[in-house]
Parts: sequence; C-alpha cells; structure tokens
Amino acid sequence: MRRQGSGKKVARVANSYRGVALAGGGPLGAIYEIGALVALEEALDGLDLIGCDVYVGVSSGSFLAAGLANGLSAKAMHQMFIESELADDPFEPDLLLQPAFGEFASRIAQVPKLLAPAAKEYFEHGGSTGFFESFSRLARALPTGIFDNTRVGTYLTRLLSGPARTNDFRQLKHKLFLVATDIDTGASVPFGAPGWDDVPISRAVQASAALPGLFPPVEIGGRYYVDGALTKTLHASVGLREGVKLLLCVNPLVPFDARLAASKKHRKAISVVQGGLPSIMSQTFRTLIYSRMRSGMERYRKDFPDADIVLFEPDRDDVEMFFTNVFSYSDRRRLCEHAYQRTRDGLRHRAEVRKVLAKHGIRINDEVLFDEQRTLSKPAPSDRRRSQSALGLTANQLEQTLDQLETVLHGCAKRLHDRHPI
Repeated sequence: MRRQGSGKKVARVANSYRGVALAGGGPLGAIYEIGALVALEEALDGLDLIGCDVYVGVSSGSFLAAGLANGLSAKAMHQMFIESELADDPFEPDLLLQPAFGEFASRIAQVPKLLAPAAKEYFEHGGSTGFFESFSRLARALPTGIFDNTRVGTYLTRLLSGPARTNDFRQLKHKLFLVATDIDTGASVPFGAPGWDDVPISRAVQASAALPGLFPPVEIGGRYYVDGALTKTLHASVGLREGVKLLLCVNPLVPFDARLAASKKHRKAISVVQGGLPSIMSQTFRTLIYSRMRSGMERYRKDFPDADIVLFEPDRDDVEMFFTNVFSYSDRRRLCEHAYQRTRDGLRHRAEVRKVLAKHGIRINDEVLFDEQRTLSKPAPSDRRRSQSALGLTANQLEQTLDQLETVLHGCAKRLHDRHPI
C-alpha cells in the first residue's frame, strides 16, 4: 500500500549547517554508497545533496565526495560509475586494474645493488648467518603496489575540468576534505584544509584511495600518502569541527553476523570460516574498522553534543554485501540496486531518523519511499526477454542434468546390488 506525501520541498532551517561524510570500502564500498545516496536524494525533501556545506571523503568515498562537492548529483554519478555505457565519459573498471609497470621497473633496478652485499655477507660467514637472514634485504625490491592509480588521477582531472566543475579545492562553493595518511608518520592529512588546499582534488583522491599493497603511495610535496582509512574509517570529526549540525554518514562495510542471518532466514548458521581465507580476512578487516568507527561515534556525540549524526550502513546480516568481493566491479548494477533498496527500507523503519531530520527542516517523502515499483535501474524489454530466455534455458539444462544424475545413480546402485546382494 502506497502512503501519500505532499511532494513539497521543506524550507531549510536557519543555521542548519549540513555535511556529508563518506567512508571507504574499495569498489564495492563506492557502489554501495552510490545506491544509498540516490535513495537519500530521492526520498528526503528539504535536502539537496549537492548543496550541503561540508563534504568529507575517505578512500573510495573520496571519489563521491569530490563529485558531490562539484555539483554531480548521486543520480549522475550512478550513470557515470554504474550505468557507464550511458555516460559521455564513463568510469571504466580497468582503470583500477592497470599493473604498476613503472613501480615494478624501479624496484627491479634495485636488485643488483641489493644482491651483491647480501651474497657477500652470506658467503663471508660461510652460510652461518642463514640464507634468508642474509638475503632479507632483497625485500626492499618488492613493489609497493600491484596496480597503477595514475590513470584514475588522469580520469578525475578530465572529469573535474568540465563545465561548472573544478579541480581546485579553493574554487569550490562548498568545503571539501579528502583524508589520506602520511605513510612516514601515520598522521591523517585532510586535503582541502588550509595549508593543504593547493593540491589538485584529483591528486588528493588518488592519495586517499591508495590502499597499501594494491596501489603505491602517492607523492605530494615530497611526502608519501596512502589510504585515509588506515587511521579512521569515516573521519566524521573533520566535518564536525567545521561546525556541521547535521552530518549524514554512509559506511558500506560492517562485520557479518552469521547467527543473525541464519535466525532471520530460519536456516542453520554457516561459519565465516567455511569461506576460507578471503572471508576470514574480510571479517577481520571489517571488524577492526567497524570497532574504531563505533568508538569514534560515541566520542563525537560527547565532543559535539549540538550536532546530529545520522549513519546509513548495511545490516549485520546482509549476506549479499559480505560475500561479494570488496574489489568486485562486475556485479555493480545488482549491488547498487541492493544498496538502494536496503537504504529505502531503513528509512521506512527508523522513526528516530525522521525526528532528527525534521529538526533540520528535512522531511521523508513517503510517496516516494513507499512506492514499491520504484527501482534504481530498470532493464530494457530486450534485456528482460533475454533474461527470461536464459532462465528457461537454465531450467531445461538443470532438468536434463538431474535426469542424467538419476540415471547414473540408478546404474551405480544396480552394480552395487549385483556385487553385494542382500
């Protein structure tokens, strides 16, 4: 049943300083955040996501924060990153998967310099120091990252050079902060803040999203920077210190609760261990960053009692979000639609969010929110026909396979009976 809303925009409350903070989470995190942002963009009257006062982005969230600050709506970024074949300048997934040949070459060039003293030390001591101990210095020749993110920077430079956009923090109408980590000190650096605002936005995004091990550190002003999530997941405090009174936060990665998922679906719980090392590593990473974020949220509420923080994130029992590779980009439409619908569902059932938003002149549009026919991306009729055809083909194949399996099992049972009659 559809609930009716007035459809009218609500006037903005005076002195309601608003901000958006977007956490990281690899390509999967960005896909989730796009779906969530489109849901908020559609369902919240009185909120203009590209008209907020402060934007904070970390890691993959920095891409989207930079887009919002530049006037790119969530729907526009959905077309650019998800429905990429429809965009004039789409973001292609292979931009993230270019091998870092330059890094490989520079490291290989160091091998002769490292190999000679290692061999000398080993043979001078007659091997008493141990092979691995003597040659451990060769580890310095290992590349600092597998993939090259310079093409991402080039794409962003081109994107932010378009009409009514800028690659300069100082020329933005609204404040933008992109957080990275100084790899040599472990300190967080908010690019866009005074003293850090002369860095091109595209370069700051590169630095903020340079996940160690996957991408080499990004050099800026003689310093090297990596993913901003190393110190904090969300860095909401950056926006709160700017005086934000309503901060909307999106965090795409939460630890998975297998027992909760099983109880809701009335199934036997399956341990994360059964997923092997990738699942273990994913759960470990999610648990660490989530614990830090939760403790940070509690501290923010004490340090900034006049500010309201509204957090949007997946449920702990969201199987789809957990068992999808964090770096997957192939199922982006399905996952983005999933995030879109889960965010809409959360808005329907969170009465406290309605009250908080109302304080800041924002109303949830129930006519939009309870429209059960609303989807983020609708397949074309030809796509639906292909899907139905594929479904029919799959069903036929399954039926044939089961018939073959039944025949094989029947044959095995007959042979077993012939050999060992009862």
